[in-house]
This record gives sequence, C-alpha cells and structure tokens, in this order.
Amino acid sequence: MKYTEDHEWLRVEGDLIVVGITEHAASQLGDVVFVELPEPETMVAQGDEVVVIESVKAASDILAPVDGEVVEINADLTDSPALVNEDPTGAAWFFKLKVDDLSVLDQFMDEDEYNDLIS
Repeated sequence: MKYTEDHEWLRVEGDLIVVGITEHAASQLGDVVFVELPEPETMVAQGDEVVVIESVKAASDILAPVDGEVVEINADLTDSPALVNEDPTGAAWFFKLKVDDLSVLDQFMDEDEYNDLIS
C-alpha cells in the first residue's frame, strides 16, 4: 500500500488503484453516517473532490490522488457508511481508478513513512 498526506491509502489491484482512507483518518472523523460516491466512468484529475464523507463530527472530502477514470465504486458504503469505521483498510474502499501508468504511485509514502507522519 501507498499513503497520501491526506490520509488515503492506495492499493494496486491488477491494473487499477483502489482508494480508501486510513484507520487514522476514520478515527479522526468519528462515526460516519453518510458517504457520497462518484459515478463510474467519471474522469478525475489529481486533487479533484471525488467522495464526500459526513460523520457525527464533520464533513470531509476525499480527493483524487492521481489523474484517472473511476471505473468502480463501493456501493456497499451507500447503505452501510459505518463500514468506514469498522474496516477502513478493507471492506470500506471507496473507488477504483484506472490510470495510464501505475508508476504514479512512486510519489506516495510507504507504510513506515506514513506512520512517521501520523506519530
């Protein structure tokens, strides 16, 4: 996995990048009550708002970590937003991106670097 400074995790799955938020981010949000996901086939640019998360504490945006096309969303989060708190690095992924070149992940932190950031 790779990590962003915005507390997103990125995992390669075949030729796609799966995007979610870290346990640290989920705990900071508190109980998630609503998740708004993008439409599949949406083209996004790095830094675009892609997902809106609402919790009992605040609303937060998930930004596109890289340029690409949203090819799949996790519809389970629409009905069960609490999954974000229950399994943020597993069942609660948000979307999958198709990118031109997976080497774009080289710019992001590995787990040790991310742990240094949040400590």
